[in-house]
Amino acid sequence: MNNLSIDHIELTEVAYQGDYRIKVKFNDGISHTVDFAPFLLKAKHPVIKKYLDINTFKNFTFNYGHLHWNDYDLSFSNDDLYNGHIT
Repeated sequence: MNNLSIDHIELTEVAYQGDYRIKVKFNDGISHTVDFAPFLLKAKHPVIKKYLDINTFKNFTFNYGHLHWNDYDLSFSNDDLYNGHIT
């Protein structure tokens, strides 16, 4: 993290990058692309597996600093997104 004085990390921008990848940017200027494919491919629960359908995956929402799908049916902590990987 850079030397900005920030109380907490906030997600400020998201952009679909193709396949199961989404670029995320945070209020401290850090940005990178998160690949959700490994998480989705190893999922066993049908609520999560349905996001292997690329059109369903692409239908995400970004509001109030959170990335989520289907009214929080699927979501990830900003800490995990900031670290660049999800489990």
